[in-house]
Amino acid sequence: MSEMVKVAVDAMGGDHAPGEIVKGAVEAANENARVKVFLVGAENRIQEELKKYSYKPEQVEIVNAAEVIETAEPPVMAIRKKKNSSIVKALQLVKNGECDAFVSAGSTGATLVGGQVIVGRLKGVERPPLAPLIPTEKGAALLIDCGANVDARPSHLVQFAKMGSVYMESVMNVKNPKVAIVNIGAEEEKGNALVKETFPLLKSCPDINFIGSIEARDIPAGHADVIVCEAFVGNVILKLYEGVGGTLIKMVKSGMMTSLRSKIGALLVKPALKETLKAFDLEQYGGAPLLGLKGLVVKTHGSSKAIEIKNSVLQCVTFKEQKINDKIKEKITLRDE
Repeated sequence: MSEMVKVAVDAMGGDHAPGEIVKGAVEAANENARVKVFLVGAENRIQEELKKYSYKPEQVEIVNAAEVIETAEPPVMAIRKKKNSSIVKALQLVKNGECDAFVSAGSTGATLVGGQVIVGRLKGVERPPLAPLIPTEKGAALLIDCGANVDARPSHLVQFAKMGSVYMESVMNVKNPKVAIVNIGAEEEKGNALVKETFPLLKSCPDINFIGSIEARDIPAGHADVIVCEAFVGNVILKLYEGVGGTLIKMVKSGMMTSLRSKIGALLVKPALKETLKAFDLEQYGGAPLLGLKGLVVKTHGSSKAIEIKNSVLQCVTFKEQKINDKIKEKITLRDE
């Protein structure tokens, strides 16, 4: 039988913890017999939630953690002081090799800091980037970095491009993924100092399919598979993406309810519209991996419901099966030394 993929889940992190977190973890275990989830958090609260579901006991384990790192807490201080928190104890499981991956909808700062301090970086990786999948007209694209490295250097962005290419090819099955750097124009001479210095470095990389600059308006059209930027720009793109998407959906729904004719039309187009909007549902992609660590760390939205937790856990299975870390080590360590 194939080896089990062990995933530590922060049961206390997020707006809907522990209910939706436990539900999603159980659904993942029930969907894939190779998954074992370690629910880390307040044991009594987790047990109460587990009573609602049927599952194989050998696929679900509780790890008690008495403390919770809140979103507003300074991450470095919280990681140091709250050793018995769900985030720290779960990350320790990954560091010690007891789990292959960690999933959390909790504090982004604590997850990013803990991932680097506790789990540690792969040899040769300068800065681990946070890399969510975003929907486009042509399928999912990887936005890298979107939150981990606000003040990145050109060498960091080159590594982001390499790690992103590995992820898209191995996890998303995109052959020879197109890599682009976010810019304010298509011309090579445009951009700020970081972009201008990074562009020729990416252009000279033989092991990525660099296609040049990409403007923000071209991202939803799917012009690139790996979208490279530092975290400040990436986070702005991600949040604008989410905000505009949510607003448009609300406006479309509101417009369909303005008259009897529009309501009838809404009934007719509802099946097709539902299917179209499904492609732009971020929950189906799971969470954002923090690439370049010795173990997999996945950060999901703070508002994550069970479906996103489930998909994030299942995402960890693909990550391990495809040996993403080995491929990143080969691309980064061997060629950058």
